[in-house]
Amino acid sequence: MKTKSLFAQSLVMCSVALASSLAADGVRAQGTPLPVELLPLGKDLGLRSGQTVTPAYEGWYENEDGSLALSFGYYNRNTEEVVNIPIGQFNRIVGAPNSLPNQGQPTRFEVERHWGVFTIDVPADFKSEIAWHLENQGNVFHVPANLGADYIIDAIVGDANGNLPPEISFEANGPIGKGPGGITIGPITARVGEPMSMEAWARDDGKVSGIAAMFVAQSGATPPIDLTWFKHQGPGAVSFSQQTAKIPASGGKVETKFTFSETGDYLLRARLTDLGGPEMAGHSQCCWTNSFVQIKVTE
Repeated sequence: MKTKSLFAQSLVMCSVALASSLAADGVRAQGTPLPVELLPLGKDLGLRSGQTVTPAYEGWYENEDGSLALSFGYYNRNTEEVVNIPIGQFNRIVGAPNSLPNQGQPTRFEVERHWGVFTIDVPADFKSEIAWHLENQGNVFHVPANLGADYIIDAIVGDANGNLPPEISFEANGPIGKGPGGITIGPITARVGEPMSMEAWARDDGKVSGIAAMFVAQSGATPPIDLTWFKHQGPGAVSFSQQTAKIPASGGKVETKFTFSETGDYLLRARLTDLGGPEMAGHSQCCWTNSFVQIKVTE
């Protein structure tokens, strides 16, 4: 126990020294000063709750229609506490073309790092500033997008290995979503306490990125893709009959049932990942897919 305590103290001392060094050099994290609690030590120190949630700007890519998609993720530094921040003063998008504070950003923040969970579409000639504004744990985070060339990501055109994002549809031969922005359907009506069913069709090119590609090459097998459902927005709890499922890369269908605890407007996110997943995607931000289902829950 003493050794563990000394190790934790050493981590804290190192983080303080690093933060001081960065502060002295004027380093900022995406426009926000970098105090000690923003360094990624929450997981290392086993901090289960009470830590901050910060937005992360991942980069931008061009949609097939020529518009630009600005991709954002987040980092919940807790290891156990899921944080909820409703749309409003403490969770809003500033500077969007339609001026609405709700641009599809999450209000429920799962623990640890989540890459590219939603996008904001803007015209190709957009010049204004867009920022995700979050306030929590007494801290204010205002993270702007950047349309510079250094922030271009390969979200839908594929990475250097030729890996493309999986594809998803919520009806047979229906509209297809791919990449962080995907597609949004709904609103669909549901009732409190009564399971509603949703079918999803998905497929992938069977390729993977990063170190996972080496294991796939050695095995000679084509890995399946993973479908995971998240509550993205909404006032109450959502239960899933199966929150995760595996689908053959060649294509398949999965049925999931959702049950809602309260009335209100909900947004659910379906995330498709190949074997590499977002954690191995690196700077390219490829290859995974989000798509969203709007649900209006009544009595």
